[in-house]
Amino acid sequence: MSAEAAAAMIAPGSTVGMSGFTGSGYPKAVPLALAARIEAAHAAGQAFQVRVWTGASTGPELDGALARANGVEFRLPYNSDPIARDRINRGEMEYFDLHLSQVAPLALQGFLGPLDTALIEVTGVTADGDLIPSSSVGNNQTWLDRASQVILEVNRWQNPALEGMHDIYTVGLPPHRQPIPLVRPGDRIGSPYLRCRADRIVAVIETDTPDRNQAFRPPAAAETAIAGHLIAFFEHEVARGRLPPGLLPLQSGVGNIANAVLSGLLASRFEGMSAYTEVLQDGMLELMDAGKLDTASTTALSLSPAAAARLNAEMDLYRHRLILRPQEISNSPEVIRRLGCLAMNGMLEADIYGAVNSTHVMGSRMQNGIGGSGDFARNAYISIFMAPSTAKGGKISTLVPKVSHVDHINQDVQVVVTEQGLADLRGLSPRQRARTLIANCAHPDYRPGLQDYYDRALRDPYGGQAPCLLAEALSWHQRYVETGSMLP
Repeated sequence: MSAEAAAAMIAPGSTVGMSGFTGSGYPKAVPLALAARIEAAHAAGQAFQVRVWTGASTGPELDGALARANGVEFRLPYNSDPIARDRINRGEMEYFDLHLSQVAPLALQGFLGPLDTALIEVTGVTADGDLIPSSSVGNNQTWLDRASQVILEVNRWQNPALEGMHDIYTVGLPPHRQPIPLVRPGDRIGSPYLRCRADRIVAVIETDTPDRNQAFRPPAAAETAIAGHLIAFFEHEVARGRLPPGLLPLQSGVGNIANAVLSGLLASRFEGMSAYTEVLQDGMLELMDAGKLDTASTTALSLSPAAAARLNAEMDLYRHRLILRPQEISNSPEVIRRLGCLAMNGMLEADIYGAVNSTHVMGSRMQNGIGGSGDFARNAYISIFMAPSTAKGGKISTLVPKVSHVDHINQDVQVVVTEQGLADLRGLSPRQRARTLIANCAHPDYRPGLQDYYDRALRDPYGGQAPCLLAEALSWHQRYVETGSMLP
């Protein structure tokens, strides 16, 4: 049927579980038709909003269109759309930010409430009725299992050669939850297909629309420096016998910094690498092309338009080395711990004791969400956070006396890297961490101020194990809000 006819099956106030993860594999036609229906209802003075669950961020035809129409009452678990972000920060859209590995269990356990509709993009439907997944898996099988009704978008733009690249495995619920028998990133343990009861499928829509992921820009000087520090660290760990010559499975967050690090590995001496991650970006595809990355397990293909075109044109070269899994598996804390992943994620800021803020600018304005960084940070073999030492043209210091919002406690942060250097925090006390971070990671413009704050905190009668001047802990953020710069 048409997208408009399918959108008419979604009632006001209902909850819709949609496919999609970082601009890949999300429905494109029905959300646009639903947004148009919502706009028409609002023009007629009628209330119309829905609750939206996804795998992670999606594209402009979904998050952007529905946010523009003021059609989303509640959203989880991750968002990168600027229109939706503004509505969230103005309090016009409720937003629940949570670890990506926890979404499917919470939904299956019923803690998130009923799921009325699953709206899922697939590549095709087999003669036996199995669903061929698209360029991301995310929470799709969970939505299919939980929803009262299912709408499918069959997108012929997606390469038919995707069939067979997926590994759909579910663990169930306590007390009968099953183990995840993965011991290598390339292990296959499930089915290549999504499955759904035929009597739940109420509509099928055919589309021919590309995924929308942003192109990666060339690495900036700071990002190249971060990559250099990190590769030197890996070489040091190999030399000390703490990492094997081919490293351990790589996990890389989304964005230009993470992609720069992956590109930096291209020029390194490391061979026979693997990846166990939640997104596959251009840098990993380049490592595969160079023969340095043997296998990559992920839940989504988050590729630039050029890289996506290359993958689609040469899918047969990659199909046996790429595996797409549900995010409950790709982000499983237990599997991450067992495989010994090297977790590399971005941050907004870190404080002198190593706590990290990944989500809230100046403590309150949501940027995107925690995503999978928490799943990996707490359970990684080495947990690494990266960012340039300053932002906004030097007006913001990435290293601050106290982070304005905590996403990752200092016990989960082992290595911090800026273009200034790398701080290995493993086994260090809070005071040792402070000295190491200030010396290695702070920008020269802010290093004296951080050192002065720390020195005075040491002399405070209530200094304690992690000395803190309560009256000044967030003064740098307050200065920025008032003057537009953290500098005095």
